[in-house]
Amino acid sequence: MDAQGRGRADDIDPADQWVLNPNTGEYELRLGTSAPQSGVPAPRRPRPSEAAPPARGRTEARGRSRPETPGRAVPPPRRRRGAPKEPLPGRRGRRPAKKASKSRKVLLWTGGTMAFVLVAGAGAAYFYIEHLNDNIASVSDDGASTGGFQKDKAINILLIGTDKRTGKGNGSYGDAGSVGHADTTILLHVSKDRSNATALSIPRDLITDVPDCPTTQEDGTRKVIPGTQRVRFNTSLGQDGRTPSCTMRTVTELTGVKPDNFMVADFNAVKTLTSAVGGVEVCVGKDLDDPDSHLKLSKGTHTIEGEQALAFVRTRHAVGFGGDLSRIGLQQQFLSALMRKLKSNDTLTSPSKMLDLAEAGTKALTVDSQLDSIGKLKDLGLELGKLNTKNLTFTTTPVIDNPTEKVKATVVLNESTAPQVFDMIKNDVSFTAVKEQKKKEAAAGAARLKGTKAPASQVRVRILNGGAVAGSAQETLSWLQNEEGVTKSENAGNAPAPLAKTTLEYAPDQADQARRLADLMGLPGSAMKPGESVTNDQGLPAMSLTLGKDFEGAGVSLTAPSKAPEGVQKSTADKVECAK
Repeated sequence: MDAQGRGRADDIDPADQWVLNPNTGEYELRLGTSAPQSGVPAPRRPRPSEAAPPARGRTEARGRSRPETPGRAVPPPRRRRGAPKEPLPGRRGRRPAKKASKSRKVLLWTGGTMAFVLVAGAGAAYFYIEHLNDNIASVSDDGASTGGFQKDKAINILLIGTDKRTGKGNGSYGDAGSVGHADTTILLHVSKDRSNATALSIPRDLITDVPDCPTTQEDGTRKVIPGTQRVRFNTSLGQDGRTPSCTMRTVTELTGVKPDNFMVADFNAVKTLTSAVGGVEVCVGKDLDDPDSHLKLSKGTHTIEGEQALAFVRTRHAVGFGGDLSRIGLQQQFLSALMRKLKSNDTLTSPSKMLDLAEAGTKALTVDSQLDSIGKLKDLGLELGKLNTKNLTFTTTPVIDNPTEKVKATVVLNESTAPQVFDMIKNDVSFTAVKEQKKKEAAAGAARLKGTKAPASQVRVRILNGGAVAGSAQETLSWLQNEEGVTKSENAGNAPAPLAKTTLEYAPDQADQARRLADLMGLPGSAMKPGESVTNDQGLPAMSLTLGKDFEGAGVSLTAPSKAPEGVQKSTADKVECAK
């Protein structure tokens, strides 16, 4: 029987059996101070050979003594050490009220202390969160963003690294007196279902147009900074007082993708973040020695952090062709390594590293005004945390050498491949093609497009506006009849309900007509919807073409690219690649 059982058996409060040992300062279970106790508790009623002890709360007869049990002593009811003896009982059955035992007081004190600790801990957490909030620097997005990322949509974050020499120990880096240009720029696209992501690097020496930028000044006033044509991309930040919102507008003009948020990091970010996680592992395929970036590494694998990590991402003369594009590949390798380290158990299970990371991250980054609290950063982090690194693809905007230069110093867009890359991001198409279901759907859609096609003159179709710009149905009708020879077409007005995607519904015996119309309009297989025909104004069966919100105009193809164009370099974050 346990201690509590013994206490109940003697009708004694179990708490009274725990006493303070003055030698150890600990509470111990005491079952009496008499002869050694048997493992079996004393009987509750006397055996015939024993005299019954008097009942508690009753007076004993005068002259009678209490007999002892042969072989062992029956302990009297316990009382706290040092406590006065109980007063003589009064009326039969009444007990004097007990004071709270010391153990109960200890339990109450312990519980109160624990409650205090919990409250104090919560308070400390609150103050720590407030401390992290105070670390975060933010500037206005000046209306250049979507208004901030949303959990149920694809996410586009603009990551900008500046060459501004702020921070301790950075005086020998970058361009002397730099205002902080966009030295490294990455558009991070995370798919709506969080299954994959694309990190698109934009070369700093890319010749592009920088649009007019409404900018909030430090004193709170608004100023429109005039745009410039045919200049380096990196001048979208810092030049003429441009803020990150100008870089955001430039990226939108260049790619057609409007970022949700931006984050800006300086040289210190690389140093502090790598030190916070205990360094990242990188691989070099040859000995590297670059006096300009101060990088010196032997061939093989190295764990780098702090100054050495900064030198690694800044070097360009020691790798590839010695230019900015070679450095971009090195930076992508570094970011892949950092991603792997951030998601490793070594980091996630280390409270000290996580705290150091929170401290370093909030101090190192400047974010837009839609992302200016630790709570918002946490929400974004949770969304990004759903991503598997093997499905994070790093790629670079396709460019070619500037044909107008004799000494090649800048680059221009490769017009044959760059638009396709931008469209893939815009249409949330994975570079890694990770979803098997999407593959099956694409295969089924492709199958619908295969087969014979009816002549355009035999295509009968009714056109409805299901969310496109007003007048789109009539515009499409005129284009089909006058330019494509689809004379048996008619405007059926507005659709009963808006659609996100343009669809073409047709009966099985109209499949050849559907293939012809899909070919003329650039409809993807996913827009083909086998179903039923409708009756047109002549009483003949016709197909139904509903122009959705994705419709961009008559003759504009709706078929998004399904894979990256040939020759576009890409790598995934789960693979270790060696710099050469």
